Amino acid sequence: MTTQTENIYGNLINGEWLQSEDTFIVENKYTHEVYAKVAKSSQEVITNAITNAYETFKKVKLSATNRYDILMRATQLFEERKEEIARVICSEAGKTITDARAEVERGIQTFIASAEEAKRLAGQGLPIQGQPGNDAKMAFSIRVPVGLICAITPFNFPFNLTAHKIGPAIAAGNTVVLKPAEKTPVSAIKMAEVLLEAGLPKGFLNVVNGFGHETGPVLLKDERIAMYTFTGSPAVGRVIKRESGIRKVTLELGNNSPNIIHHDVADLQRAVDLCVSRGYSNSGQACISVQRVYVHRAIYEEVLEQAKATAESFIVGNPENETTNIGPMISVKEAERAEEWVQEAVNAGATIITGGTREDALFKPTILTNVKEDMKVMCEEVFAPIISIVPYEDLDELFANVNDSKFGLQAGIFTSNLHLAMRAAQELEFGGVNINDVSTFRADILPYGGVKDSGVGKEGPRHAVEEMTEEKVITMHL
Repeated sequence: MTTQTENIYGNLINGEWLQSEDTFIVENKYTHEVYAKVAKSSQEVITNAITNAYETFKKVKLSATNRYDILMRATQLFEERKEEIARVICSEAGKTITDARAEVERGIQTFIASAEEAKRLAGQGLPIQGQPGNDAKMAFSIRVPVGLICAITPFNFPFNLTAHKIGPAIAAGNTVVLKPAEKTPVSAIKMAEVLLEAGLPKGFLNVVNGFGHETGPVLLKDERIAMYTFTGSPAVGRVIKRESGIRKVTLELGNNSPNIIHHDVADLQRAVDLCVSRGYSNSGQACISVQRVYVHRAIYEEVLEQAKATAESFIVGNPENETTNIGPMISVKEAERAEEWVQEAVNAGATIITGGTREDALFKPTILTNVKEDMKVMCEEVFAPIISIVPYEDLDELFANVNDSKFGLQAGIFTSNLHLAMRAAQELEFGGVNINDVSTFRADILPYGGVKDSGVGKEGPRHAVEEMTEEKVITMHL
């Protein structure tokens, strides 16, 4: 077996890490120093990875208890190495060490939940005798794996969001070709190393590294792949949806998350602190980060004052420092893009309450007011530590503005009014509505997915396993 060397990583095929002279650099997002060199996968490497995973699925079967044992053993190994993995995330993603540790803990729980689902795969008895002429028949269904799955993962949660694809795929009995984000591949590579050590048979998980525009066409054209599971931009999601044809897909895409603070909120300080902190965690680089904050005019000025104070209390800097609240964005280019969006908004009449500037890839936590619904900071996914606070009075107008979006992943509302809370639950056009919590809240065991341009299908171990299996119907003449 070809071994990995420190900070030099290969592609994984059939249990072997294959090195290449053709590599790309993964940088430390704070210092911009070289953090790792990773072998770039050629078309031949990708094809070999697909062939091996496809043949493995045909030849090697793991029982439910085998899959459970492997995943649970992996969680034990992750637990032993969680500080090491957190340090990887901190370096390659720029996530604060505190947030990186929290991500590893969530990823471990995702694997535990996936392991449990391996033992819960169940069919059902079917009422075939409810139709005339079937008195001498019985029917039932079983769930079977779809086959080879291609998992494409993002940079912003390189461990937990990879866990949300790999854990359920293995639990369901599938094989996987994983293509991690080129900006943060080492977290996924570490995950694959642990799974091999935990006893996952070679060929069940292959890893191909590289840039999406090079790897994507090869992965998408191969009909042996039965399903694609992707988290990333809507633009790439549309390409996958178009090119996948009749094959299964789950897509978790963008959002411009709205959050409502009504005047009757029970704990205003909590609501404001959550909206501000969850707009800035991970430098705002989460698809459910707080972005649009609608505040009843009766409490608008008070909220602005509290939000400004909270934002300005955050420490921006080296993510390795225990006291840092906000680390760098994923790249200087993305920080420049965010700065441009803020300036565009200001030029169109918006007001900066605090922040709005950057130093290198560090973007100061920003609050905007006097924004318009058609500004990029409102209608697009900002993916930066920027929140816009908008006053409202009329609820009908509020709901219309909240829903006037091409996205629909998650929303939040703070209110003590049960009628308003239930109205939001029913009328807001989103895959999830969090009452008395922010859009950013996600319990990893729950179904998770959006509507409109936010994607198709559901994640969360139980629901991902369902997506990654097919129902096979069995009939029997007695």
